[in-house]
Amino acid sequence: MSISVADKISWKAKWRIWKFHDPDNKIAEFLKNGGSVEDAIKMCQATYGKHEFLGLDEFEGNTALNEGLQLLEDIIAGLDTTSNKWDSSNAHLGVGDSNASESASQTGLQGTNKTHEDMDSGYPQRSGQTLKWRSTFDGNTGNHSWQEFTVVNDTDDSGTNLNRKVADKGTKSSGETWTLELQITFS
Repeated sequence: MSISVADKISWKAKWRIWKFHDPDNKIAEFLKNGGSVEDAIKMCQATYGKHEFLGLDEFEGNTALNEGLQLLEDIIAGLDTTSNKWDSSNAHLGVGDSNASESASQTGLQGTNKTHEDMDSGYPQRSGQTLKWRSTFDGNTGNHSWQEFTVVNDTDDSGTNLNRKVADKGTKSSGETWTLELQITFS
């Protein structure tokens, strides 16, 4: 008798962008220091006119990049104990302006304009089998078209990128704070 076994690990990526009118970067400072998005929205409601919640944009999917998968394998097997991880000290969420199709062989963002931002305080987080990274881009950073997204284990694309997602999410303007969150659920 023959038994067939199918082994598979999968992940599901979910992205969120909360957008705020934040001319004095007060909302950005609050979020970078680990404040909740819900409380940031309440702050806007309390100071309507100066700060305004502009909305939430949610989207799913990504392409896992070979360089990221290979480093994950090396970390799991103990073959690499020195490379940066996608942790609170090293992980950065990146955004760029390229709409070039995703490919597993890519090694980062493809655009001309790219911005990578530190993790907000308290991130990344894990709950069950879901990892969550969050970075806040204040009114002075990332002011360009947001067409592509990644999480990298360094301050820019010279690190190892775990994934890449292409989706047109508009153009961030000076005086706006956008908070980007990536959730990856493994199963």
